[in-house]
Formats: sequence, C-alpha cells, structure tokens
Amino acid sequence: MRRLDLRNLEPAAEEWQRVYSAAVPRAEVDVEHAMAAVRPICEDVKSRGADAVLDAGERFDGVRPAQLRVPVTAISRALELLAPDIRAGLEESIRRLRQTCEAELEHTLVTDVAPGATVERRIVPMQRVGLYVPGGLAPLVSTVIMNAVPAQVAGVPGIALASPPNAEFDGLPHPTILAACGLLGIDEVYSAGGAQALAMFAYGAGECRPVNLITGPGNIYVAAAKRYLQGTVSIDAEAGPTEIAIIADDTADAAYVAADLISQAEHDPMAASVLITDSDQLADAVDSALLDQLGSAKHADRIRTALEGQQSATVLVRDIDQAVQVANGYAAEHLEIQTAGAAGVAARIVNAGAVFVGSHTPVSLGDYAAGSNHVLPTAGCACHSSGLSVRAFCKNMHVVTYDETALREVGDHVVTLAEAENLPSHGAAVSIRMSR
Repeated sequence: MRRLDLRNLEPAAEEWQRVYSAAVPRAEVDVEHAMAAVRPICEDVKSRGADAVLDAGERFDGVRPAQLRVPVTAISRALELLAPDIRAGLEESIRRLRQTCEAELEHTLVTDVAPGATVERRIVPMQRVGLYVPGGLAPLVSTVIMNAVPAQVAGVPGIALASPPNAEFDGLPHPTILAACGLLGIDEVYSAGGAQALAMFAYGAGECRPVNLITGPGNIYVAAAKRYLQGTVSIDAEAGPTEIAIIADDTADAAYVAADLISQAEHDPMAASVLITDSDQLADAVDSALLDQLGSAKHADRIRTALEGQQSATVLVRDIDQAVQVANGYAAEHLEIQTAGAAGVAARIVNAGAVFVGSHTPVSLGDYAAGSNHVLPTAGCACHSSGLSVRAFCKNMHVVTYDETALREVGDHVVTLAEAENLPSHGAAVSIRMSR
C-alpha cells in the first residue's frame, strides 16, 4: 500500500475533522451518474410491474426466473440441503444478534407532565419492510441475518426479501441465502436484484406489495436506486464500498493487521483498507506481511487491486493522539484498535460505524458472529449516521391524553403562544373548550 505522511499536519482545533476527512482519499463513487442508469429502470417497474423486474433481471443477471417469487418448496429444499456446519454457524450468529437486538429494543414510556395530562412515547414497528441481499462477487448469507433479525425483534409483521437470480441455480437466488431465509422463517422471497428489486419494493410488483422501509447493502446502482426512491419509501442508508481503518502502534502484531486489511479488501476492488500508525517499523512489517499473505489468498487479484487503489494507504502519524483525530475525521465503516491501552483509545472514538477493540477482535468477527450488525455507514457517513439496528425498524409515536382540568391549567399559555405566532384559530380551539 502507498503511504501518506501526515506527521507535519497540525490543523486548528476547529478544523481537524474537515482537514483529516479530506486528507485520506476514498474510492471515487459517482452515485449521481449511476442515477441516470437506474431512473428508467425504476420508472419501468413503476409502470409495468413484475414484467419489468423480470426483464431487467434477464438483461443484467443473464437469467429470467420462471416466476418472481421464490416457491416456498425451494426455500425448504435449500434448508434441507444446507451443510450442518454452515447451519450451526448461522444459528449461532442468529442467537448472538437476536440477544443484542432484544437488549437494544426500546419500550413504550408514559410521562405524567401534570395531573390528568400524559404523553406516551409508543414504540411502533414498521408494518412492512423490504430486505435486500446482494449476490455480486459473493453470496452474502450473513446479510440475511443482519437485516432480518432486527426486523423480527422489532416485531415487523411483513418482511419481504430480494436477492439476485442466479443462472447456476435456475434463476433462483443462491441456495445458502434461501436456506438462511428458511432458518429464519422468511417465506416471502423474490428473485430480483439491483435497482429493479428496490423499485419492486417501493412501488409493488406482482405478488410483492409496497414496503415502508428498504434496508441492506449493495453496489453503486443499489445506492443510486435508494437515493432515487427515497421519499417514496424510507431507506436505511446509501451504502458504498466497504472500508476498514486500523489504528496500530508498535505493540500490534503485523500479521494480524495485514490479515485484517486483506479481509475487507477481499470484498471488492474498490474496498478501502487504511492503516493509521505512529510506527515506521510496524508499517514496514505490515507491508511484508501483506506480500506473504497475498500469496495464499484465493481472491489475490481483487485484493491487490483494492490495496493498490487510491482509497487504501498506510497513514503515518506523530502519535496516538493524532491517530485518533485522523480516525475520527475519516469516520470509517469499521475501525480496529490494535494498540497498548486499546480500550482507552476506543473510548475517544466518536466517528465510526463500529469499533473493534484489541488484537483478538477482528472485523471478520463482526461480519458474522460478534452479535453486532455489519450493515454500517460508509463513505464518512459515520459522523452522522448509525449502523442498522432494531431501532431502524421502529417508529416513535406520541399519544397525548389531557382531561378537562389539565387543559384548563395550560390553556392560557397555548392561547398566548398561538397569538404570538399570528395563528389565532389555534388558540380558539382551546378557548372554546375553556369557555364551557
């Protein structure tokens, strides 16, 4: 990986986030350009429904499923044929994520603001959601779990899932994805990928009724479709290429650091792998370890392209204080802390999708079985956005109850404030009740 030396960079206190955000380059992703491609696809689905989804699948995925909705028998069959060790891994991943989701689930609260006056904050699950699971370079079976479990814990009554059709499997999604759906009890599954799948969720097509929320990662065209459809439907985020940043000092194991940088580069040639270190010796050792480990990597070409891209680098800093500032400015999707006193360093991180603390907490653990969610904000959005959680599938709704005495107690204030805003009819709606 190339090196960026930021040791002489000392931004003013109020400028550090902007400066460091710009100092570490990212992959060039032009969502606006991709929107020109997805707009006609989405409008075609809106106009022609299921036929448009199937036509787009035939054009982009090279196969036309016999039907858009996956037969329940195909889901059951995939689960029956699932290898026992994969099933055991999926079940443990589900158990751990369900446990954290249940702990995070908010509950209805009632506040007595005055005698006879209550405000209830009611937690209401989304009524119908669409979960997107990409096919692409890998069948992301873990993404089924990361999307479905929080939706189920939230109590969403209608869950639909879409994943691209695969010519190798007669136009069905990958069988491991179908097996995970079976394991979770999800039987509304569609052979649809890309922008056409998201448009199907947003507008409805064939058996698929419109949803309230779409979640799940995807390529640039999926991100563009989310941007285009937002407003028609709610979205989780416009997820871009995956990224990992690692803060490491001279106590870190170079082999561990290299393995973790490689692990995320394996996703995509545009994936970002960033090492932030105050140790030239560690940087050299990581470079050597990368060369050693690439030799045995199955996807070496893809990984090498990612590591050599402008979005990946070893960033040299003066000390851990500057490393923390760089990491907070970069706001990585995944941030590992492999330093002395790692927990203390992690406590100073304010911008990251997820933080992985210590040398035995690799990002790969979070991808599958840590109990955390791997659908996380990318492209610096971690400075204002959160990863997918059970909260994303819930709404807060206030339920207000006042009796006559309680209204009379506060009514004059309401009338006064309404007059101050030159909205006297607002006040009249209270006055008419107080005058009787």
